[in-house]
Amino acid sequence: MGQEPRMFSRITLVAAAEALESHSQAEFNQLVIRLELEDHIPDDYSMSVSKKCAALARIVVRRSGERLETLEGETSLGEAVVREAVAVASKGSRWPPLKKLERALERDGFSLTWDRDDTAVLRPSLPVELGPEIDDEVHHLLAARGLTTLRGHLDQALNAHVRGDWAASNGQLRAFMEGLLDEIADLLCPGETAGRTSENRRALLGKIGFFSAKRKEWSSDGKNYINGVLKMLHTEGAHQGLSDIEHNTFRLHLVLLTARIFLRRLDDWEG
Repeated sequence: MGQEPRMFSRITLVAAAEALESHSQAEFNQLVIRLELEDHIPDDYSMSVSKKCAALARIVVRRSGERLETLEGETSLGEAVVREAVAVASKGSRWPPLKKLERALERDGFSLTWDRDDTAVLRPSLPVELGPEIDDEVHHLLAARGLTTLRGHLDQALNAHVRGDWAASNGQLRAFMEGLLDEIADLLCPGETAGRTSENRRALLGKIGFFSAKRKEWSSDGKNYINGVLKMLHTEGAHQGLSDIEHNTFRLHLVLLTARIFLRRLDDWEG
């Protein structure tokens, strides 16, 4: 079977598999059959459901785009596993694996709503292009340049988001965004950035035209997109309890979009 672009990130797929631990042995074995994985996950009752979930997680991470038939029609293995997990969700549940899944879904641009009988329904809350595909591309562009420290900040922000640690996530997003712009200035203005502050490095990027004055990305009066993003990233997140999932998810997507724009532009600039 061929692969297709992923709707859900690795973190979401793993969280979905973990959320299925609430199944009994018989229920999980039936799930395995529905997912067409009976040749890969045994129905052995001596193997705990937890271990079977771990096996499922390993499989779905590798093969998320493979197609299979479900009662709802043909879909990907990744989406099928997520929907199986959503089916066990209950309104108001505080069970940690389900809360983790909800936060991971929010990051991917999806949310859980509830119908009249309190059954969970998976809804897109953002355009699909703001989901895991942009996350994947930013990670790829960072890896291609060997920017491991920046990847570390981004990964810590993503992991903190899934844990619900909004302050930590916001802090890592600030460090990532500021560090990325510093790195770009170092690459495009060699010999001019030594000893300069981050603000002065950004001014250099405005001076050489990397930031577009026409599109209000940069301006001498400080009223521009770059400064607006950085000021927004410096609000609320430094103090525990002053941010929430909505604000943190917004910041996460904004940072990913901005990073992709400038990393792509950097490739074109140097090319």
